[in-house]
Amino acid sequence: MIFLLFMALAGQAAASDAMQHLQAGLEARNQHQVDVEITEFREAARLDPQLADAFVNLGAAYMEKHDYGAAITPLKRALELSPDLLPAHQFLGYALLAQGYAAEAIPHLARAGAQEALGIAQIETGQLTEAVANFTAALPQHPNDPDLLFYLGHSSGLLSKTAIDTLIANHPDSARAHQALGENYLVLRQMPQAEKEYLEALRLRPDLPGLHLELGQVYANSAQWPKAEAEFRAEAKLQPGNAEAAYRLGAALLQQGNAHDALAELKRSNQLKPEMPETLYSLGKAASMTGESAVAEQAWLKVIELEKNTSIAAQGYFGLAGLHRKQGKVAQSQHEMEEFQKLQNTIGPPRSE
Repeated sequence: MIFLLFMALAGQAAASDAMQHLQAGLEARNQHQVDVEITEFREAARLDPQLADAFVNLGAAYMEKHDYGAAITPLKRALELSPDLLPAHQFLGYALLAQGYAAEAIPHLARAGAQEALGIAQIETGQLTEAVANFTAALPQHPNDPDLLFYLGHSSGLLSKTAIDTLIANHPDSARAHQALGENYLVLRQMPQAEKEYLEALRLRPDLPGLHLELGQVYANSAQWPKAEAEFRAEAKLQPGNAEAAYRLGAALLQQGNAHDALAELKRSNQLKPEMPETLYSLGKAASMTGESAVAEQAWLKVIELEKNTSIAAQGYFGLAGLHRKQGKVAQSQHEMEEFQKLQNTIGPPRSE
């Protein structure tokens, strides 16, 4: 009986000492003394091997020191003692992921609700759909986080590539496979190959929305404006509510000097999808060429308001300077030319239509 009482008292004393070391470790954390933290939490865990808080804090201290490998063992011990300890799940998930054990990290990150880290682990294990879903869910809380935006774009791109690869492998003779190949060639600026793929897609499915628009862009990139116009016109007929088709048709007409018809299409595009800077700039240009100075001025002023310090804003200033010079507004024209030159020197010459 006396021996058992002695052991109980010794256990209480050890637990008390362990709590003192735990508190000392927490105080060291507040002082950013990581090595002291580790020493104190390790001693607390030695004195009381059943103290889950000592192990989770020891793991967290190793995480602070970026010693992720050392963090894993105490964090696993903490979860053995307290399986529902969410901070331990989160830290262990991070540590495992940092060490390359993505599959093992996933259940811990999921349990902790760590969506961003979970998404990264899912990329590593090929669970791309789930990764995209987690990054998308995390975005409202961190809308401008560069890492989150990178991983969302990266996972979406990988998922898209996987889907396209599957499409081409399983349905190589389908219109969609030829469209996908056409898009790839267009990105690579291999226009003859892109044209061939789009023409085959159109042969298979002539009324498939988007094909005429994309083929028109192939011709536009090759400065084959009559062909581009024909394709954009076909798309605009197929999808009269498509603002981009109307814009592309207007831009192609403008390139060929048909400002009157271009203006009608560009106005229609702006009605369908207002305040698109590229549409407004081209609208201003067509309006200026047809003598609708007020329309041109309004469009270019809106471009400058929307775009600020960009190449298309520089184009807007240049257009306004020419318009106001013709109207005899010399001071205003000179100011706009100065703004144009300032932007041009900062960001380079404005892009051509």
